[in-house]
Amino acid sequence: MSDTALARDFRIPPPPPGAELPEPLPEPARGEIRLEAVMAALSDPLRIGVVRKLLLESVDFDHTCTWFELDRPKSSLTHHFRTLREAGLIRQRQYGPSRRNQVRIDDLEARFPGLLALIADWAPASE
Repeated sequence: MSDTALARDFRIPPPPPGAELPEPLPEPARGEIRLEAVMAALSDPLRIGVVRKLLLESVDFDHTCTWFELDRPKSSLTHHFRTLREAGLIRQRQYGPSRRNQVRIDDLEARFPGLLALIADWAPASE
């Protein structure tokens, strides 16, 4: 991978001014994020696609599951997002009945430099 690809500056848009953010749902601390858990979570094309979309297309501080426009049952999406959160890839916050998601950019860049650039460059296999 080129130095240019590794030097990407991924950013999360800031939260709305004056917004009170709920505490994140349980997630591993930065030092507890394990490469094997991250790779297992990313092995599913839907999940790596979710992380990629958050990296490249986020327009808000965090996004609900419906923003992704995935044609899957809610129970299936809950499983996929929980897998990403428990692996340390995303942070989830509960806002009333909905959960909102964001990539843990700083934590992942600190633990696995270049991983997010690889995810951003990923494309699904042609069918």
